[in-house]
Amino acid sequence: MTEQTASATPPVSDEALLARFQNSRSQPPGSVTLGFHMLKVDQANMTIEVEFTGRPEFCNPRGMIQGGFVCAMLDETMSVAGVIASGMTAFMPTLEMKTSFLRSAYPGKLRCVGRVVKWGRAIAFTSGELYDPEGRLLATATATAMPTPFKK
Repeated sequence: MTEQTASATPPVSDEALLARFQNSRSQPPGSVTLGFHMLKVDQANMTIEVEFTGRPEFCNPRGMIQGGFVCAMLDETMSVAGVIASGMTAFMPTLEMKTSFLRSAYPGKLRCVGRVVKWGRAIAFTSGELYDPEGRLLATATATAMPTPFKK
């Protein structure tokens, strides 16, 4: 892995990796809770697009999705972008994260874009945006993560 890119030669095509995520029967429980569904993979640009299902159970008394769930969606997307950028060789524990809430999120389908901004020797910097069904930007986040190899 170089400082600029995590995996110079992807081990599989974007389409194959997308199919792997879409057909997986062993998603982490948090991903299942959030309704995680991969829409697009772009390994060359270290970017992914994901859809989440904002459920009524995520809402505060005013009917808006509570900010912790919005943060979880952004964190999940940025982390998976890092896993893919590593060539599926590392997971991405988040060291710190900053979220800006721009609009309220409501139950339904939400789209999230995550990317690795920079891959360093020991740390990766990621960013993400969450959108409503009409394409309006709801929240943005940046994070610092520590790529950690999967145990064999």
